[in-house]
Amino acid sequence: MSRAPLTHASPNCGPRRGGVVPDMIVIHYTAMTSAKAAIQRLCDPAFEVSAHYVLSETGEVFTLVPEEARAWHAGAGAWGDVEDVNSRSVGIELANTSLHPFPDPQMQALERLLAGTMERWSISAARVIGHSDMAIGRKVDPGPKFDWQRLARLGLSIWPTPAAPGDFYADAARFGYRAGPDQATDLLKAFRMRFRPHATGPLSDADCALMANLAARWPCDQNSPAISV
Repeated sequence: MSRAPLTHASPNCGPRRGGVVPDMIVIHYTAMTSAKAAIQRLCDPAFEVSAHYVLSETGEVFTLVPEEARAWHAGAGAWGDVEDVNSRSVGIELANTSLHPFPDPQMQALERLLAGTMERWSISAARVIGHSDMAIGRKVDPGPKFDWQRLARLGLSIWPTPAAPGDFYADAARFGYRAGPDQATDLLKAFRMRFRPHATGPLSDADCALMANLAARWPCDQNSPAISV
């Protein structure tokens, strides 16, 4: 299995726990001024954080941790029944301050990287998520300026179409979101940041219709079959 060379080897990594292999990809933004600054942080043992890849705004791909190893990018949080997201995922950091859209060269590099990583580990499009998806109320990256629809058009992520509105919170749990009883506002914010980035106001039928479609087509529980909607 071929790999890109380690261009900046980070010491902040270890073996994947329980002998698991990655079946998820988590996309982040760095919220730093440059890819160089992010790499320095992610390779500094004092900070105890890392990612498998950093992508510069001009499309350079820097490998920090081998995909076989457990990088420290996800922290606390969960997706579906996965609580140790670090052990089950590949982490990709995009150099971006959060204030501007992601440049086309960077998105093209991400698309190539996603396609290769998904093929190597048989990762489905539904298992490509944002940091904000699995860390409700704690993280907001890759944020509302990230173009999820672009990835979905290439089969590298997913995008819902409206269905009959259901129970937003039950459908969110079926899709994969893990939110506490006091996190209703945070959950809605995380969902909208990815699927309705320009929406405001209280929970609406439009939110419920999209969440119902996500839950029906891409239930996180692999024992719950998807439904054609």
